[in-house]
Amino acid sequence: MAALPPRLWAASLVLVLWAGVCSAVCVEVPSETEAVQGTDMKLLCISCMKREEVTASTVVEWYYRPEGGKDELIYEHRKTNQEFQTRFSGRIQWNGSKDMQDVSITVVNVTLNDSGIYTCNITREFEFEIHRPLFTSSRLIHLTVVEEAGEDFTSVISEIMMYILLVFLTLWLLIEMVYCYRKVSKAEEAAQENATDYLAIPSENKENCAVPVEE
Repeated sequence: MAALPPRLWAASLVLVLWAGVCSAVCVEVPSETEAVQGTDMKLLCISCMKREEVTASTVVEWYYRPEGGKDELIYEHRKTNQEFQTRFSGRIQWNGSKDMQDVSITVVNVTLNDSGIYTCNITREFEFEIHRPLFTSSRLIHLTVVEEAGEDFTSVISEIMMYILLVFLTLWLLIEMVYCYRKVSKAEEAAQENATDYLAIPSENKENCAVPVEE
């Protein structure tokens, strides 16, 4: 995911999990919807297949529609990649996986004019012994391009809570240190007073204070 908008929870969600021994699990996650001008933006499109559906021929079409405009075919993957003569010419890179479950693309050096709706159309023809059914699906991405990255409200709240927690822990530690210091001081004072009182007793009284031992 290029451009890394401040929504960290969505950042880096493109992943492949492993279950069992070398058995991949596909995870469908939404794409980021905000990009910063002048950066590269990955438009995420994932369409998972079941194990029995792995053998299939896949055709991917990417469309772009500006606000108030019409859909325009900008990219197609049909065994080979084909980029069409549009405003995105030379700025689109294929970013999909070999198994064709991830069919994402990356728009290089996005501009403010790249804001709009991107549609990812996927058509699969499954190769079964008896018949060859077709399966189609679509993903819509409402992309907004901004001049500079803004700070996410959630991250601001998280930072505030972190600082509050640090202050609380610091105060708690200081209170514990003061409490322990006073406790040790009182114990030392009590021990010193007992020693002073004992030294103040005359020698003969000290001998009388001895506990007699019965034979």
